[in-house]
Amino acid sequence: MTDFPERVAGIGALAEPVRRELYFYVCAQRHAVSRDEAAEAIGVPLHKAKFHLDKLEAEGLLQTEFARLSGKTGPGAGRPSKLYRRTSQDIAVSLPGREYELAGRLMADAIDQSTTTGVPVLEALNRVAAARGRDMGEAALAKAGNQPGGSMKLACNVLAEHGYEPHEEGSQVLLTNCPFHSLSATHTDMVCGMNLSLIDALVDTIGNVECHLDPAAERCCVVLERSAVSSPGRRAPRG
Repeated sequence: MTDFPERVAGIGALAEPVRRELYFYVCAQRHAVSRDEAAEAIGVPLHKAKFHLDKLEAEGLLQTEFARLSGKTGPGAGRPSKLYRRTSQDIAVSLPGREYELAGRLMADAIDQSTTTGVPVLEALNRVAAARGRDMGEAALAKAGNQPGGSMKLACNVLAEHGYEPHEEGSQVLLTNCPFHSLSATHTDMVCGMNLSLIDALVDTIGNVECHLDPAAERCCVVLERSAVSSPGRRAPRG
């Protein structure tokens, strides 16, 4: 969760009562809102509305545009006004980290693939999860370049970014958080299979790391360990 500080700051900005009221007012309008309109609507001085609206913009909760409210153009039309509307960016924080959006995307892709090809939906889900894992591994390798650290560290860094909270314990690395916790509790076989396919493809792409299912309470069902036989480079992705 490398963007965690930014996401927390954005949500924390709404703790201030006037700022929160301005945010809700802007979000409720179908048009972009001027500072004057917002100040009048919630009954605060213009300078106070300006301060809080600009703070909401800085934290990524509002986006801005400029327009002449009079509708006039050309000389004498006056300066354009700064207008505010809700940003299209989604901001959410979950503690511990969860990846329900990722699970939803994988499941939607699997349903599409199953509908199109006739492949059983669980098989399709494992396929799309593996494809996602390979993409994650390729991206990590490209970003790492020739930096030292080893395959296990690289795999753990990727998994940490997705909320797995890897923790070394003896010769193994345990993933102490399940990013799909609620789903795995009610759809265990489906979600754990999807999760294994994703992580297996990730470590297979990075190389020199293996994984296997080892379910236990209060952690992810997948465990990592270094490969018994080291490969000199990246292993060929599976299937």
